[in-house]
Amino acid sequence: MNFADIILPLAQPCYTFAVSHIPDIKVGEAVAVQFGPRNIYTGIVLRLHNNPPKRGRVKPVLQRLYNFAVLTPKQIEFWSWMSSYYLSTLGEVMRIALPSLIKPHATSQELYIPYSLPTEKVVRLKSMPDAETLDRMSRRAPRRAALLAMLQRSGGEIARHECSADAAVITALTKAGYIETILRECEPKILPISHTTLPVLSAEQSKALERIESGLEVCNVALLHGVTSSGKTEIYTHRIAHALSREQDVLLLVPEISLTAQLVERMRQMFGDRVIAYHSKLTPLRRTQIYMDMLRTGSGRLIVGARSALFLPYKSLGLVVVDEEHDSSYKQSEPSPRYHGRDAAVMLASLHGAKAILGSATPSLESFNNAMAGKYAGVTLMSRYGGSLPPKIIISDTMRSVKRGERKSHFNKELLDRIADRLQRREQIMLFQNRRGYAPYVECPRCGWTARCPHCNVTLSRHLNTNSLRCHYCGYSIEHLQYCPECKTSQLETKGFGTEKVEEEISALFPTARILRLDSDTASSDSAYNRIISQFAAGEADILVGTQIITKGLDFKGVTLIGVLNADNLTNAPDFRAVERAWQTMLQVAGRAGRRDKAGEVVVQTSDPSHPVFAALSEQGYQHFATAQLRERQMFNYPPFSRLIRITLRHISPERLAKAASQLGVELRSKFGGRVLGPVTPLVDRIRQEYIVQIIIKIENGASFSRAKEIVAQHLTALQKSPTTKGLTTICDIDPA
Repeated sequence: MNFADIILPLAQPCYTFAVSHIPDIKVGEAVAVQFGPRNIYTGIVLRLHNNPPKRGRVKPVLQRLYNFAVLTPKQIEFWSWMSSYYLSTLGEVMRIALPSLIKPHATSQELYIPYSLPTEKVVRLKSMPDAETLDRMSRRAPRRAALLAMLQRSGGEIARHECSADAAVITALTKAGYIETILRECEPKILPISHTTLPVLSAEQSKALERIESGLEVCNVALLHGVTSSGKTEIYTHRIAHALSREQDVLLLVPEISLTAQLVERMRQMFGDRVIAYHSKLTPLRRTQIYMDMLRTGSGRLIVGARSALFLPYKSLGLVVVDEEHDSSYKQSEPSPRYHGRDAAVMLASLHGAKAILGSATPSLESFNNAMAGKYAGVTLMSRYGGSLPPKIIISDTMRSVKRGERKSHFNKELLDRIADRLQRREQIMLFQNRRGYAPYVECPRCGWTARCPHCNVTLSRHLNTNSLRCHYCGYSIEHLQYCPECKTSQLETKGFGTEKVEEEISALFPTARILRLDSDTASSDSAYNRIISQFAAGEADILVGTQIITKGLDFKGVTLIGVLNADNLTNAPDFRAVERAWQTMLQVAGRAGRRDKAGEVVVQTSDPSHPVFAALSEQGYQHFATAQLRERQMFNYPPFSRLIRITLRHISPERLAKAASQLGVELRSKFGGRVLGPVTPLVDRIRQEYIVQIIIKIENGASFSRAKEIVAQHLTALQKSPTTKGLTTICDIDPA
């Protein structure tokens, strides 16, 4: 073949390069190419052919980088699906899929340094001395004779670090022409098959596993709906062991990187060195080593990781497990492709002919609907492992507490009494507030001035520890102001409260209590996160204050009380998924209480106790809640009864943005009619100096979603090429979370 279509790590289509000068080049190989006048990029061969491009000079590929393909046929198929479904280029998929060291980029050939596979020194036998010489050597230089004998027994080669001979012996035999020392690529470590001791399942867990296995024979995807602390992970391990025993790869996805360390340690106790952690916080070198080792050896690994683990080169993928499948963290928001890890995992399993298990205590309505429709096998596990009882949910009316004078600071009497009781009994408490920092904003009590971000249309949040006012969107910060810049009034007032303020106020109310805080400010690194978790697990603190981080995957035996401090923040979000997410979040955090022999309680503070979500929370009846929500979704034609396309337009000029959005809205309505909602400004309508407008398109089930995406892509391309829209940014999000 004379030409190759090459994927470059750019938001560009594939480009054609000449490859006739490179013998036996194959699809999936990595090559170095010059793109533009100076830039040298790593590219991936997508297609080989003999069709020269109709226009322009064809540049030759500069060099082949490795003696093997870095992309398997299944990966190419997966990349192509992701590019097509999420309206991105293959280059954008490449940017997020490959470890950075595999795709170097430079501005000249001299600076371009591709990744080199690790090498080792090897002592190689060139020739053996004759019998007489060998006999004399055995008497006069026994160490030289011993090395030659070792090389003969080892097939003529031995790694230098495994060779016990000293440098003088090797030098003498090299000069004599009997051996040579060479550099060789290190062979990847072959993982041993370990004897696995699996956890013993309860009767209900065993029945659930049987139902999963029988369901997977029919559907290939199973939804395991198990209440918190029901032992879903133990069920996963039995199915994982089955796949590993057949030398198949297994992918176990978790929504947050912080959860991988605990899960990896737990899995290694059962599956040993076959367990590999993979996520974006690993060093580039470590990620590259894992990727290359998987390419060059067989299968039989358990990969535990976040959504980036989807892009590894699996040889024989047998099982994909998506834990906490409902979690919105699986959805990538930036950069493109804006894919959903759960949906991509199901597609990856399908491409490999593997089985998939989705697990959650609060399944997404999309997955629940698929199980109800028979697309997924639905399996329920409704009892906690070990016989522990579900926590008692108490809905605490904030307005009533205020009227009765029973509220101190941000805490109702019902919660404070229970905190005091637990502290006396030396039991632990977790307080959940879904907002970090000290306060959402500061305000002048005289003129009403508030500190706002100059780049975004949001207020600056007060952070006590750093004595700063900070924007949570662009990172802009200033030192906390002592007086109002408008009317010069001192003593600016803080409004609302975040985790910092909760920590301060609970310390004042219970001065002897030992308190820890867990949010993105205190857990800025893995070591900080693990330190806080370890301290609380060891009983070194009485109260843990945190954001959504504390709702996921944590198991503390001493926690018997949970406080949800402002549930209205969750239920009042302007999103059709707000009620679903509020219910999921509160039930997940409630599941942290009473996970052993002591009963747990959850106090939910709200000013609107009549909201339907609190009735559903008290009953903890998922089926009834989900069915009611699905009825409402169907009435207004929202997912899972339709598919959404969200188009976001951004520009520094609000006038140009409004004109472009209005034009696009008219064009889309001519094709989609009443399916088009907007253009509208979102709640935060300016970020990093750019104004924002959004358009949403609802495509009902049964209509061609692929055709709808084609039409949208055509209109966005035409809009970008228009001379009147210079500087306009367009973002197309398929199935927005």
